[in-house]
Amino acid sequence: MALVSLPPAVRLTLERVTQGGPFRYSKDGAVFMNRERRLPRQPRGYYREYTIETPGAHDRGARRLVCGGASPRAPDACYYTADHYTSFRLVLR
Repeated sequence: MALVSLPPAVRLTLERVTQGGPFRYSKDGAVFMNRERRLPRQPRGYYREYTIETPGAHDRGARRLVCGGASPRAPDACYYTADHYTSFRLVLR
C-alpha cells in the first residue's frame, strides 16, 4: 500500500520512527513478537511497534505501524494494521 494513500497519522508516525521520536505512548518502539506469524519470519527483536493515533479513541486504539530492520530508525520494511494485528499491509515508501 502506498504511503500517500494511508491516513496522515501513519505518515507522521513513520517520520517519528526515522527521527527516533518523540512518541506519545511508552509502548511505542517496543519489540513486536509476531506471535501470530502474520508478518514474514524474522529473529526476535527485528520488529518494533508504534501507535497510530486513532480519532475518538480513549486509549491507544487499534491502529499500529510495525517496522522491522537492524536499526529502528532505518527500517527495512513497515506494515500498517488498522485492526490491532488481525491484518497487515506493507507500506511502500
